[in-house]
Amino acid sequence: MRENEREKIRHLLVIQDLEGRRTVPLRETTYSLGRHPANTIVLASRSVSMQHAILLRVTVPETDQYGFQIIDGNYKGKGSTNGLFVNGTQCFSHNLRHGDIIAFGSNKAQAKYYAISNISEQAFSESFNVEDLSGFLSEQASPANPFQTLAIDPSFEAASESALARLASFPELIPNPIIEMDFQGRVTYLNPAAALKFPKLREIGTEHPILTGLLSGVDNLEKNSFVREVEVGAEVFEQSVLYLPESDLIRTFIIRDITEQRQATAELRQRDRLLQAVAEAANYLLGEMNYETGIDRALAVLGEAAQVDRAYLFQNHPHPATGEIAVSLRFEWTHSFIESTHHHWQNQPYEASGLARWYTVLSSGKSISGITPKFPVAEQEFLIRDGIQSLLLVPLCLENDFWGYLGLADCTSKRHWSKHEESTLLTMAASIIGTRQRQQVEEKIRYQALHDLLTGLPNRLLFNELLSKTLPNATRNGESLAVIFLDLDRFKVINDTLGHTLGDQLLQSVAQRLKDSLRGGDTIARWGGDEFTILLPRVNDIEEVTLVAYRILQALEDAFHLQGHELYVTASLGIALLDNNSPDAETLIQHADAALYYAKDKGRNNYQFYSVSLSAKNPELLTLEKSLRYALERNEFTLYYQPRVNIATEEITGMEALLRWQHPEMGLVAPSVFIPLVEESGLIVPIGEWVLRTACIQNKVWQDAGFPPIMIAVNLSLKQFRQPKLVETIATILEETGLEPRFLELEIMETTAIEDLDFTRTVLKDLQQMGVYISIDDFGTGHSSLSRLQLLPLHNLKIDKSFIQNLTQDVKVAHIIKAIVTLGHSLGLKLTAEGVEKEEELEFLKSIDCEDVQGFLFYRPLTAKIATEILETKRSTGSMSTLLEHMNY
Repeated sequence: MRENEREKIRHLLVIQDLEGRRTVPLRETTYSLGRHPANTIVLASRSVSMQHAILLRVTVPETDQYGFQIIDGNYKGKGSTNGLFVNGTQCFSHNLRHGDIIAFGSNKAQAKYYAISNISEQAFSESFNVEDLSGFLSEQASPANPFQTLAIDPSFEAASESALARLASFPELIPNPIIEMDFQGRVTYLNPAAALKFPKLREIGTEHPILTGLLSGVDNLEKNSFVREVEVGAEVFEQSVLYLPESDLIRTFIIRDITEQRQATAELRQRDRLLQAVAEAANYLLGEMNYETGIDRALAVLGEAAQVDRAYLFQNHPHPATGEIAVSLRFEWTHSFIESTHHHWQNQPYEASGLARWYTVLSSGKSISGITPKFPVAEQEFLIRDGIQSLLLVPLCLENDFWGYLGLADCTSKRHWSKHEESTLLTMAASIIGTRQRQQVEEKIRYQALHDLLTGLPNRLLFNELLSKTLPNATRNGESLAVIFLDLDRFKVINDTLGHTLGDQLLQSVAQRLKDSLRGGDTIARWGGDEFTILLPRVNDIEEVTLVAYRILQALEDAFHLQGHELYVTASLGIALLDNNSPDAETLIQHADAALYYAKDKGRNNYQFYSVSLSAKNPELLTLEKSLRYALERNEFTLYYQPRVNIATEEITGMEALLRWQHPEMGLVAPSVFIPLVEESGLIVPIGEWVLRTACIQNKVWQDAGFPPIMIAVNLSLKQFRQPKLVETIATILEETGLEPRFLELEIMETTAIEDLDFTRTVLKDLQQMGVYISIDDFGTGHSSLSRLQLLPLHNLKIDKSFIQNLTQDVKVAHIIKAIVTLGHSLGLKLTAEGVEKEEELEFLKSIDCEDVQGFLFYRPLTAKIATEILETKRSTGSMSTLLEHMNY
């Protein structure tokens, strides 16, 4: 008996129930036990629950050994009806030891657990069927039980109920090896699959190929994850590596064993090198770009060289009428005086034609050869009909499937085929299959390069190629053509709200409807995202294009029913016709794109033709509008922070988060330019959520850095405020970022607040209960009154900067501001003046007891870095010592 067989610990469960006694070897990672037939181990007794217990493999710490733990109930945590008893004691879970007796509700269904070593694999297999297992084991080996002597720490997590979730979790049960190592090179975790696959890994440590080189990347982590190939002996694996600096861990996952793939690739290269020297025919197959031409020339060379009368290739396929497996002659070379048999060999069913033996032999990978008289009678009829006296057939197997066969026939003599001729034909068959495989790969690569993988439509590259080919034909024939640029209206809102999976399904459904609405010969392509382009190659008048555009819009009118959702989507279409203004492919696409944005300006869900007047529209605005759709995912947005200062103490009491867009080509875009576009496009919801989350994260960073806590203010637009899940979203962001609600201040415009007072009051009360502060921004511009706003749970009023700008020029404005401050104080509100730039403005505000100000007199909007430096300076000078007193919590 080999040493490793003596060391191996084997596990058995001997079941005794109403159906008798049976032995179950425990080789898997998990078992379910119960009365239901779906269980891994079925127990026959009415005292047993449908799903009574779970048996889990448990890896013993710091070893490559494992035991089993039994747990009462099913995977969802529901306990059994009559309980689980081990050695007479009821328990929820138990780490099994050799000899343990398990009762499932009663003694009518019980089991005994064995953990045995010092036994051969043969003896272990024989033990499954012996009646007296204990006696048998005593005869085979020493009864010493490793699990009785292994010291298992009672605090070992596998023994605690809190760890059951992990024991039944992905790492423990997955058949792929998972290894964790700390940054000191110590192996901290092996799942059972890893311990089984790499038994010496703990012992070898970082010298093991699976772990070699992983520590060298710790000091210079350019990427937190990567995939590599590793060789362990003769095996090759694809390994995923993930660095987790925050946990001081390196986690690796063996994705798959690619040994066979690597071997197949190496064999394919070797075969191709050999085939180049085998024969001129093989060279044709390798060198000819056209597959069919290559086969014809190869068969001709092969037939001439072999001095035969026929060389041909047959392909298997389903019979067009009956669906049964049939064969047809695809390629044939014949000697000059031999007639073709191509018409005889079409759609011949193997079974019905008496060729079942051919299918059986060839599909098993063997060859068929011999003289005609030696073939069965049914086969002789085919051979005699074709004048064949001798035949050699070898199988063609494509990706392990019997794809067809290659044949040589002699019609002039009873030829006995040599091993060399059979080997040559087999080599040629391999060459043909290799060529076929390469053709399939090339077709697949070309298809993937020219098609959108989600919708199957042509992509931008293929569309441009088709357009470039169609233009000369249209010009030559005196015809026109049309290019349509289509964009789904507000698709991003659906995508962000309901998820990308549903968004992808919606795009697929839209693509199908668009295809169905086009004429024969028209082409639709996915340009990118939710944009599509359509080519109408033959256009005689504008009415044809108008009709197609109308059909497209009509095709989208009905609802899309996906995952229980009823979705409606519309589209905007821009159309450019081939004419003097749009004479080439690039211009056609540009003009169709310009017309598309004109259609959006017209209210969406319509089509517009390009005209020269559209060129007058600001091209930068069009570019901005298009770039804005991708700015968030490209991380082009950033936040600036403008401090809010207490007039009396000049301390910073808060920061207002202000959105900025750093365009990669146009630089910093003015908010007055892009914010209206954000509102109009519907992107304000996802972008606003990003602003809120980023601002909360930054405030928490300042608090964690030890700065005195301050308020962070974020403005909510009307569309954001009207979102049905606004309160839920804010609560989630606060929970995720760890920022306490009392340090977040939400600002809403006065016009937003008064549009629907009942709705506003409901939302603000929810936010107030959460602990969030509420401000009215730009107060004084919405033509409301404090008497109306007193119905709302507010904390702060921000006086609009337009009043401050006119403060020193119009005495009436001064009276208005004073009245606002007085009334605000009477309602218990704090007052903040925006846009303060002059000392005389500050002095006036101080004289009327306005608490806080914002403006260039103190600070302009600051980057997070500069804002942090200012807070650091304030802290070091001690000027923020009384800051919290001014926040009035």
